Amino acid sequence: MSAPFRAVIFDMDGVLVDTEIWWQEVRIAFAERHGRRWTGEDQRAVMGQNSAGWSAIMRDRLGIDETDADIEREIVDAMVARLRTEPAPTISGAVETVRRLAVRFPLGLASSAHPEVIASALQAAGLAGAFETVTSSDEVAHGKPAPDVYLLAAERMGVDPAETLVVEDSLNGVLSGRAAGMTVVLIPNEAVPPAPGAAEAADVRLDSIVELDPDAIAGEVGTSGSRA
Repeated sequence: MSAPFRAVIFDMDGVLVDTEIWWQEVRIAFAERHGRRWTGEDQRAVMGQNSAGWSAIMRDRLGIDETDADIEREIVDAMVARLRTEPAPTISGAVETVRRLAVRFPLGLASSAHPEVIASALQAAGLAGAFETVTSSDEVAHGKPAPDVYLLAAERMGVDPAETLVVEDSLNGVLSGRAAGMTVVLIPNEAVPPAPGAAEAADVRLDSIVELDPDAIAGEVGTSGSRA
C-alpha cells in the first residue's frame, strides 16, 4: 500500500544539524561582548523566529543600542564562519534518513534560519541539493509558530498541507506545522530540549530520526492531522 503522505518537510536546526547549541553559544558570546548575559530563557524566546524577529528580541532582551540589522549580521556571520571552518554537527542518522526518504518522497526544508546559514549548513552536511525546495522564515511575514514558512514550502512543492509530514524538534516548530494543517513528528534534540508541551502538541514523538517512517506514521494518525 502506498503511503498517503505526498511529501515530507524537515526543519533544519536540531533535526538535521545539531546547531541549536551553536546558535546559543554565538548569542552568549555576542551578549558578553556587550556586557550582558544570554540565558536559556532568552534562547527559548527566539526559537522559531525569523531573522527580523530574533534580532529584535535580542535587542530588547539585552537592552542594547545596536540596530536589528547589525545584530542579525553579526550573528549570521558568526554562524556561517563556524559552519565553514568546523566539522558539520550533523544529527546521527540524519543524512542517511534524508537520502532514504528522498527515494520515495519529494522532500522540502522549512527553517527559521537565515538563508546564508541554511546554505552553509546544508553544504557542510553534504545535503546541498537534497531538497526539492528550501524555504526560510525570512521569506515570510511571520516566523514559527505561525504556519507561514510551512505553507510556503508546501505551495512551492505543489502539495496539500493535509498530505504533508513535518519533522520538528521545537515547540514553536510543532505548533507551526500543526497550524499549517500538517501532521507533525517531534524528535526532541538532546542538546537543546523542546519547551514543555511540545510532545503533547505533536502528532507523533520519536526518539531518533532513524525511526522516521512515513508509512507507519500514516497508519497511526492518517493524513487528517488528527491522532489515532
